[in-house]
Amino acid sequence: MSQTVAAPPEAPHQPLRAALWMLGAIVAFSSMAVAGREASLELDTFEMMTYRSIIGVVVVLAVGAAAGTLGQITTRHMGVHVFRNLAHFTGQNLWFYAVTVAPLALVFALEFTSPLWTMVFAAIFLGERLTRWKVLAGVLGFTGVLIVVQPGAQAISVGMVAAATAAVFFATTAILTKRLTRTESITCILFWLTVIQLGVGLVACLWDGDMAVPSAAMLPWLMVIGLGGLTAHFCLTTALSIAPASVVMPMDFARLPAIAVVGVVLYAEPLEWGVLLGAVLIFGANYLNILTSGRRARAGRPL
Repeated sequence: MSQTVAAPPEAPHQPLRAALWMLGAIVAFSSMAVAGREASLELDTFEMMTYRSIIGVVVVLAVGAAAGTLGQITTRHMGVHVFRNLAHFTGQNLWFYAVTVAPLALVFALEFTSPLWTMVFAAIFLGERLTRWKVLAGVLGFTGVLIVVQPGAQAISVGMVAAATAAVFFATTAILTKRLTRTESITCILFWLTVIQLGVGLVACLWDGDMAVPSAAMLPWLMVIGLGGLTAHFCLTTALSIAPASVVMPMDFARLPAIAVVGVVLYAEPLEWGVLLGAVLIFGANYLNILTSGRRARAGRPL
């Protein structure tokens, strides 16, 4: 007679620890935005993504070998890996393009519709409960984004469309990442992230038979893009492994005021009142989401 093996208990949700991991992701993503703008002086977005993936493959293999985790790499969910990385590759290319043609704060504000898409997708595809507090946090965050963008006050640009479209692909990536963390290790997820996107990037770069070679001055920026991308995804994947996607992704809103300051200091981009007011609402939404999720986790109730 066959025996039924019980599934291992799910790891407890830890929204505050997830918030700390997301802080690392925020720093890494912001560094990538600056490096991407600088690298665009010589490279197109496909080339940036390809060189980033080359660096990523080397780092993942080296760290995995040192940590003894390369044996965790499997091919059992290749369909999900491929779909996830095609979505991410598309979103990342749109994002890199947007940061080269639009103000950084505006790009990040539009990108921050991604957590709203993630909440909806998590409820539909992951079965996560869409509580009234999550809805309220999403509404507050989206209101903050609208205040930053001020629709109707300026013409719709290609950069805006690129950033907004990237947000949908990033939300898709987050949902598929959350699904993979149920069975796959971080080493496995990051390995296929770099390998699959390297293959796609090479095809895109070599389609016209012309791939630019970066100058020596550009190499440090490519290192920031490559290492920043891995760091950001390590932090994001770790956060998603210990808290629901609809809790983790709204924390990313904190990138907005940070990148607004970067834009002012490095590129003399104007710091509009809407950015400050919108940031207050966005921080409030983050705090509400983390606070209520933490209380529900301690009470043993569904998040």
